Amino acid sequence: MTDVDTSSPAAPAAIDAVPLRHPWRWVAAVVIVFLLALFLYGAATNDAYRWSTYWEYLFNERVLVVGVVNTLQLTIYSMVLAIALGVLLAVMRLSPNPVFKAVSWVYLWIFRGTPVYVQLVFWGLLPTIYQNIRLGVPFGPAFFEMNLQALSIPFLLAILGLALNEAAYMAEIIRAGISSVPEGQAEASTALGMSWGMTMRRTVLPQAMRVIIPPTGNEVISMLKTTSLVTAVPFTLDLYGITSREIAARTFEPVPLLLVAATWYLVITSVLMVGQYYLERYYSRGASRKLTTKQLEALAKAQTVGEAHP
Repeated sequence: MTDVDTSSPAAPAAIDAVPLRHPWRWVAAVVIVFLLALFLYGAATNDAYRWSTYWEYLFNERVLVVGVVNTLQLTIYSMVLAIALGVLLAVMRLSPNPVFKAVSWVYLWIFRGTPVYVQLVFWGLLPTIYQNIRLGVPFGPAFFEMNLQALSIPFLLAILGLALNEAAYMAEIIRAGISSVPEGQAEASTALGMSWGMTMRRTVLPQAMRVIIPPTGNEVISMLKTTSLVTAVPFTLDLYGITSREIAARTFEPVPLLLVAATWYLVITSVLMVGQYYLERYYSRGASRKLTTKQLEALAKAQTVGEAHP
């Protein structure tokens, strides 16, 4: 008797088909790249940009030696003063003394509530408002007298105006960073016999830096760009003043000189962003549960040693 094969027919082999995921993303990417290429082509072929003038002044000695250097000096000096004053204002805001709290609050209210350009104009008019400064006995002899109009201090006034405005923002950043540290950390340090200064230096501030560093880096970058407003003082020897006011007024070609200024602002900002990244990574050590490469290697080495010596 012949056996009849009653088994079901073999199923067809499955075809591995990988569907195209998120097709509209690819369409949007193609459209964006096309528009970008169209813009770059139009900019490269548009005579209004005066690319020959742009390349002529991009590495101009006056732009680099005077404009870029003065812009960096304005940024650094203003931020140093702003951070120092911001720490003082933050401590005053956190102080139980109502007078200190009120003074700090009024300072922040004024300098955060008025435009920085208006403040710079005011500081530029300071020699006109206070022509002579006298210190001495009222209605009596003067021990010190100075004629502000006889001095050429637009650079100092620009630093003062930028620093006083930025200090109001830095005070809030520092106050938020200090407040983010649990009170138990300071209490534990006090229990170990640390003074208030040592507690702040070794316990509170290192932990607060994780919160303070990112916005402070943003403020430094913002300060770099805000220096272009010091023409209100007036101080015209910064990067923007040299390119868009001095050289452009002589060549009657503002567009390529604006591009020169924008290029150097972008270069300096990029360097600051790299420094901000490494600072954030340094102060965020121990805040993440993810192990670093060195920690993983040390863990693997410890496991190998443990297996070799049971």
